[in-house]
Amino acid sequence: MKLSAIARLNALLLSSLLLPATLAAQSPAAQEMPRMAHQNGRYALMVDGKPYLMLGAQVSNSSGWPEKLQALWPMAAAMHVNTLEVPVYWEQLEPREGQFDDTVVDDMVQQARAHHMRLILLWFATWKNGKMHYAPEWVKSDTKRFPRMITPAELPIDVLSPNAPANYNADAAAFAHLMAHLRQIDGTQHTVIMMQLENEPGALGAVRDFSPMAQKQFEANVPPEIAQALHKPAGNWKTLFGADADEAFAAYATANYIDKVAEAGKKEFALPMYVNNWLKSPRAYPVSSIPGVDYPSGGPTSNMLDMWKAAGPHIDVIAPDIHVPGVQGFKNVMQQFTRPDNPLFIPETDGYGATRGNDGTGRLEFLALGAGSFGFSPFGIDRVTFGPDGKLDVERQGLAENNRLLVPSEEVIAQLQYEGKMQTAVEEPGLAQIELPFGDWTALVSFPPAFDSAVPNDGGSPSARLKMGRVLIAPIAPDEFLVVGIDAQVSFHRTVHPQTVQTQFLRVQEGHYEGSDWKPGRLWNGDEADSGLFFSSPGAVLHVRLGTY
Repeated sequence: MKLSAIARLNALLLSSLLLPATLAAQSPAAQEMPRMAHQNGRYALMVDGKPYLMLGAQVSNSSGWPEKLQALWPMAAAMHVNTLEVPVYWEQLEPREGQFDDTVVDDMVQQARAHHMRLILLWFATWKNGKMHYAPEWVKSDTKRFPRMITPAELPIDVLSPNAPANYNADAAAFAHLMAHLRQIDGTQHTVIMMQLENEPGALGAVRDFSPMAQKQFEANVPPEIAQALHKPAGNWKTLFGADADEAFAAYATANYIDKVAEAGKKEFALPMYVNNWLKSPRAYPVSSIPGVDYPSGGPTSNMLDMWKAAGPHIDVIAPDIHVPGVQGFKNVMQQFTRPDNPLFIPETDGYGATRGNDGTGRLEFLALGAGSFGFSPFGIDRVTFGPDGKLDVERQGLAENNRLLVPSEEVIAQLQYEGKMQTAVEEPGLAQIELPFGDWTALVSFPPAFDSAVPNDGGSPSARLKMGRVLIAPIAPDEFLVVGIDAQVSFHRTVHPQTVQTQFLRVQEGHYEGSDWKPGRLWNGDEADSGLFFSSPGAVLHVRLGTY
């Protein structure tokens, strides 16, 4: 499409920022492609050759525009995040078939670099929350060429059929263009570190496509490679899957469709790619619900993960969007999606919005990191507000406290997590103390009112009333630990013979990291360490050296 004089000027200015000369000084590690790494049953997102801990925020659905994004940087700074998740819209990128407008993506990357922020781009295309609303007008208006799903009552719905080659070919062509363009403008700088394929895919309005085309596929045998991967004999969908045949067929069609999109994109620029998930029963969790009614049928729900893994070899991660009340519900979802063949990643959760019973989202970030998630991203940073005093509200302060401590330490924490050394503890109803074993040493984490009577119960952080104390601990040398805490008390004892061997803090040093380099600050002693380490406002990062006598 033709560009205005202003757009051409913007493109010229952007190209001046991307000259090869500006990249020549980068180290080989900085030019290494982001990728998923796997060792000893653990995963890491590698960025610039090192494990990366994504502590981010997702913008609202219609905020992937330059003027909207420009207004969000103060919120991102206040929340201390290191990554923004931002949508890219098929309808904007390809307003007419085969004619692409890259100016929005260019501006997005330029803004992120100016604010020293990484990006994860969300491809809103065929699916957004079980619908097709972000497809371009030329797709929406040509229902013959780009067929919709058909219900058993022979009615079309506003979801493109995943069984139609014309649909996935059009989506894949647009996505391939996007990835080729990212290779041109970001091929060595890696402002964009990961891609989300679609958004909460699957269909609302029908369990599967009942059109004659799809019905013919449904009545045929299950593809042999899928039957083999799922350890099933030859047979059609009804024979092999029984009462779940309709949903299984929809899951195969949807996963196969998105895998073709991923494959086309990776041929151009092989960034890591994930698909996010509308949970199986979000409105009646954990009660079973009806596919296509209570959640999008065909999406990568917990009961369809095996199908998605079989049908989506080019998809690196299946990631749950977690909007459930309470710590236990959050744990349950993480367990469902933590598998030997699937990294844990939380690309969307509460924190800037509200789910009843889920106050204290800050603790969930620590909970996710302790479970092995390589990233955590609350939804809707647009909703961050500042009070008359210029401060964040209490709920948001909890997340900001976390990231203020964790983001400068992310390189070290990500490496410790990848090596399986890190553990976390969070405050939960009815759970006042938690023991974390580390070989010869055991850490005892306490939350009010289980503090020793000698420890003051005042001085908590601004978010203390939300009851979300949290601690992260990892060994960094023999008898030495990294401890990060907010609204908690931590003590240590020898794992064997704790009653006959006395423990002492040889040194407790507060500080911060710059990359992987430890920058020491003050030493803790007296009231801060006599009865254990008391983490009050606004939390701290410590190096703790232990001894016995």
